[in-house]
Amino acid sequence: MELNEYLDHTLLKSTASEGEIIALCNEAIVNNFFSVCVNSCHVPIAKQVLRETNINICTVVGFPLGAMSTEAKVCEAKQAIADGATEIDMVMNIGYLKSRNYVAVLKDIAEVKEAIGNRTLKVILEISELSKNEIVKACEICLDAKADFIKTSTGFSKSGATLTAVKIIKKTIKGKAKIKASGGIRDYNTAMKYVEAGVHRIGASAGVTMVKKQTSEVTY
Repeated sequence: MELNEYLDHTLLKSTASEGEIIALCNEAIVNNFFSVCVNSCHVPIAKQVLRETNINICTVVGFPLGAMSTEAKVCEAKQAIADGATEIDMVMNIGYLKSRNYVAVLKDIAEVKEAIGNRTLKVILEISELSKNEIVKACEICLDAKADFIKTSTGFSKSGATLTAVKIIKKTIKGKAKIKASGGIRDYNTAMKYVEAGVHRIGASAGVTMVKKQTSEVTY
């Protein structure tokens, strides 16, 4: 697979205008990215622009803190699917995890998964806030809750993806879910290191730059 097929072309900043979302979608069309990832209020716009393409629409739930009630996350996820989203990236309740209230963490994820049915659910761990043992436990809970992907980061915390965390996640999940690396991945060479490490998807706002680098290397 080429790098573009791994990319969730992402724009999640609060100041993103409708014009910027339209531009994001058009970039995804030109570069044949796997998906666009936008805040849920922009899903209808993305659906309109991408209606005649096979590009997926990903949106975030409980973003970026994960501290909303489960009921709020479920409602947000259901509305996003109704508006046209095909994938949901939800933030794990990190406070529950650190409290060792693992039942509540499991319930939070499982209820969102149940609400979206066969659509893809990615659970964001926010690895910068977790110890190695907490990452392992979070992954185990995600598997129990039937999550499709484990995602490293929101990109809105103190740091993003790391290859070390990806290795921990990969070793823990043993192929029972997929991995999305996100946060701080801004160039082709870095992205390819994550692909080589075994991630199945990369969330990045610099996808166009990455693909240009890929094309120039192939041409050269």
